Amino acid sequence: MQIHRQPVLTPPNAAVEPVLQKQLALLLESTGEGIYGIDMAGRCTFINRAGAHMIGREPDEVLGCNMHELTHHSLPDGQPYAEHDCAIFNAFRQGLPCRIDTEVFWHRDQHCFPVEYSSYPLMDGDTVLGAVITFVDITERKRAADALQAAKSELEQRVEERTQALSVALGQLRELSAYSETVREEERTRIAREVHDELGSLLVALKMDVNWMDKRLSEQKQRTPHEAEAMRTRLRSKCQNMSGLIERAVDNVGRIITDLRPSILDHQGLWAALEWQAHEFAQSAELALDWDMQGTDGVELPEPEAMAVFRIFQEMLSNVARHAQATAITLRIQVAQALLTISVQDNGCGASPIAFEAPTAYGVMGMRERARHFGGQLEISSQIGLGSAFTLRLPLPKT
Repeated sequence: MQIHRQPVLTPPNAAVEPVLQKQLALLLESTGEGIYGIDMAGRCTFINRAGAHMIGREPDEVLGCNMHELTHHSLPDGQPYAEHDCAIFNAFRQGLPCRIDTEVFWHRDQHCFPVEYSSYPLMDGDTVLGAVITFVDITERKRAADALQAAKSELEQRVEERTQALSVALGQLRELSAYSETVREEERTRIAREVHDELGSLLVALKMDVNWMDKRLSEQKQRTPHEAEAMRTRLRSKCQNMSGLIERAVDNVGRIITDLRPSILDHQGLWAALEWQAHEFAQSAELALDWDMQGTDGVELPEPEAMAVFRIFQEMLSNVARHAQATAITLRIQVAQALLTISVQDNGCGASPIAFEAPTAYGVMGMRERARHFGGQLEISSQIGLGSAFTLRLPLPKT
């Protein structure tokens, strides 16, 4: 309840000129707000038509009635609202005004409606004679406020949901970044091991053979012609052995380079690289391959997008190798209507769809992030015992 000082109102009296009384009556009837007066007992001394109609009554039947008992008797939940607790009565009996917008008035048919009312004491000098109350039905205002609050609450909930989703996505991104770094470190370790174990051992063997040849050649003058001829035979054999070691070293270097970035991707393009990768995978994994590629003639992708497609394709095949336990694989590549579609389907053990949404499904997460970066999407269909199908759909850049 807000209580504040206002200029006092002087009550009408019998001495007022009839013309002034008529003007006051017209003034009361011209407003859309409800206005009524009460004496010290709370009885209605006057009420305008708008106020009477708001509580479902005629002005004549309200006069003389206790207004609290008539229209202010209960709280919104129907609990009794005692007169000694009424803000109107407590204020004007102290000669103070008040303004309230949190209560209700009751209609004749026993439904309540929210109101905003103001009460001002009627004073004769220092004597309180009663009060004048103005009130308006604020049902629409309350409805609008409730709708606004509901919209605000919904917005806050959405913001909270989006924040939570963003937090989860950020966590997944961090995990994916950590996983990617782990994979890179494992790849570095693998390459370092291959260089050390294979290339290193080959180079050491070559070094030992070269040293052996250098030593044998330096002794050649001391040998008899027969011994020198025998040594030349051994040297030729050693050279042949060294040639074999060099070929193995070259093969290992080529394989390591291919693992890092297949040269076919640069020299012959994406489509040749995908076909090479598919047949290489099927052969190494001992899988029956059903291969089909259509619509790729004359189609070229920018280098970053081509590399992303190749890496996604590699990860699709890697997923089959790691989890599918398949015996056959079907690969479909098609370009149509500026859309690239790559499908990898196996006849393996399959998995629950939940498995591909797990926070630790970093391979799937990485494929989806690569695809999303270029405006594409990755679809996964899998049933336990019926295999899995990975489908990449990527819009081609406009030329």
